[in-house]
Amino acid sequence: MERQVHPAHDEKHKSSSHPEKSYKDPIPTVDMILRRTSKNPKEILIETRGRPPFEGEHCIPGGHVDYGETVEAAVLRELKEETSLHATLVGILGVYSDPNRDPRGQRISTVFIGNCVGNDIPGAGDDAKTALWMSLDEVLNKTKIAFDHRLILEDYNGLVEKGSLRDSTFWSTKPR
Repeated sequence: MERQVHPAHDEKHKSSSHPEKSYKDPIPTVDMILRRTSKNPKEILIETRGRPPFEGEHCIPGGHVDYGETVEAAVLRELKEETSLHATLVGILGVYSDPNRDPRGQRISTVFIGNCVGNDIPGAGDDAKTALWMSLDEVLNKTKIAFDHRLILEDYNGLVEKGSLRDSTFWSTKPR
């Protein structure tokens, strides 16, 4: 994908030594580990993908960040579009940027941890075929998990097992 530069920033981003140079940039994405309650961090929301890539495989909610949108707004929007649920963000698990994590091309994902707020009955929408609450252990025993979500869930499980989940990450609009 060619770099999309906002017209107001064209001159700022052109290199004087390479005025015709184009760039291929990775696409920013977000993912959410949604806990049903903070008291049980191993009960999480899992989707079954309803379209390629990885159609029919399990995954966590997520998607692309729109231009002009913060990653925290994007993850909440994607969660609502795919599951009809709402969340409070409590932390960032990490940033996952393996160039091969998505067969459609390089994506860099900020993975949030959130707690469900309000109605906790998911409804599948957008590219989710199903959405349901599952035990993290049950999910990790599945053979088919989309993208690099097995690695993400294993990293999350490691933090839960160590009791290391804490509110120590920040993003641009998080109250301080």
